[in-house]
Amino acid sequence: MSTMKKTLYNVLVCVLVGAAMTSCAVFKSYDRDKVVGEVRTDGIYGNAQSGDSLGLGDLSWRELFTDPTLQTLIEKALAQNTDVRNTDLQIQQVEYALKASRLAFIPSITFSANGSISKTYDPYNRNSLRGNFDGNTKTYGASLTMGWQNVNFFALRNQLKGAKVTVEQIKNARQAVQAGLVANVAKLYYNICMLDEQIELMEQTVANWKIYWDMQARLMEAGQANRAAVSSIEATYWSMVGALDELKDNRTITQTSLCTLLGEPSHFIEHTTLASFQAPSLITTGAPISILSRRPDVKEAELKLQAAFYDKQEAASAFYPSLTLSATGTFTNSAGIGIVNPGVMIGNAIASLAQPIFQNGALRARYKIAKKDIEIAKNNFVQQVVAAGNEVNTAMLEVHCAEEHRIFYGHEVDANAIAYEATRKLYENSSINYLNVITAHNALISSRMSQIGNRMDAIDATVELYLALGGGTK
Repeated sequence: MSTMKKTLYNVLVCVLVGAAMTSCAVFKSYDRDKVVGEVRTDGIYGNAQSGDSLGLGDLSWRELFTDPTLQTLIEKALAQNTDVRNTDLQIQQVEYALKASRLAFIPSITFSANGSISKTYDPYNRNSLRGNFDGNTKTYGASLTMGWQNVNFFALRNQLKGAKVTVEQIKNARQAVQAGLVANVAKLYYNICMLDEQIELMEQTVANWKIYWDMQARLMEAGQANRAAVSSIEATYWSMVGALDELKDNRTITQTSLCTLLGEPSHFIEHTTLASFQAPSLITTGAPISILSRRPDVKEAELKLQAAFYDKQEAASAFYPSLTLSATGTFTNSAGIGIVNPGVMIGNAIASLAQPIFQNGALRARYKIAKKDIEIAKNNFVQQVVAAGNEVNTAMLEVHCAEEHRIFYGHEVDANAIAYEATRKLYENSSINYLNVITAHNALISSRMSQIGNRMDAIDATVELYLALGGGTK
């Protein structure tokens, strides 16, 4: 075995032995159960029902928002929204960095070539020396160098793990952006639908007050009503007109906000009605840990914990030696003992290990800081799990409350509808004042407005639960 091969062999043996001795310390992989311990989730959903994994957390946004018009808008937003597109670009950036971290394990290879030509001459043209200055002197060389420079393989391994965590963090951020965008598009869309229905009811109210105003104005002309009563009715009418105009303005503003999410100039948004939203029949949560781990904020907290874990591993790896290993092969006609033609091959190998002994306490301080970072990240993760569970519980409670109130509002609307019809028939068949009809109609309109608000509350609560459970599947 050549000297160069023996040197490389001895260095590699040392590295392998060192790796075997330290693998228990710096080659551990992240394990949540070992790092965090048991995270208590008993009762984290309060009294809310908990079922299997086939709950709202397993629905994709297409399964939750089944309105074809809304689905088209969401797809357009995901394709055109700047935040989503920038996050996709960031994912590509960190994947490039991850690739570079993987390549750090591969030795660097450098090729270099050189050549020179020289000619000597006698400025005095002496005949006795002329033969010594004839011809040119040419030297050349080409070398290929391969090696690692000051490499700590333990540190490289943990840096690679950390780079993978960074990729997951950006992908997780992308999921959070997508879930938020889907939720906001859905809310704005159904707000437009809600405003449509409110505008329709307000137009009926305005029309009824206009009839009442005209009626009282004619009675005043006939001397059967006074100016004060007519002016009061007129003021109420214009108040209703102002409320109607405000609703229309809100609809335009809401459409503009939705266009902004779509990345488009303001324009009319095609839409259907609130009735197009069909709440999923199954509102269960699945197993707490498996569902909560889908939430971007919970996932982000755990990814930070993973990053802190590998930072600590990297800090620990700084206590172990770094390796410098290089091998060079050179083809040259200048071997240091004169010009040789043709050229010869020269081989060279260098290997060294550098073991840190005293670094003014910097290495130990860095390791202690990294250990405290893990404790901080662990506490944040546990707190985020608890907060997420409580948020799910609150969202589920709001869904159930909206469903219960829907029944109450339905009864109220039915009763007011009967009262309005009865009052209108009394007006047609008796001498009661038309104000009674207006009052009964206002009560019906008010209850219908409340019913519309309740439908929108149910949609908002379902969307919030969808977000609380992690934004569903993709």
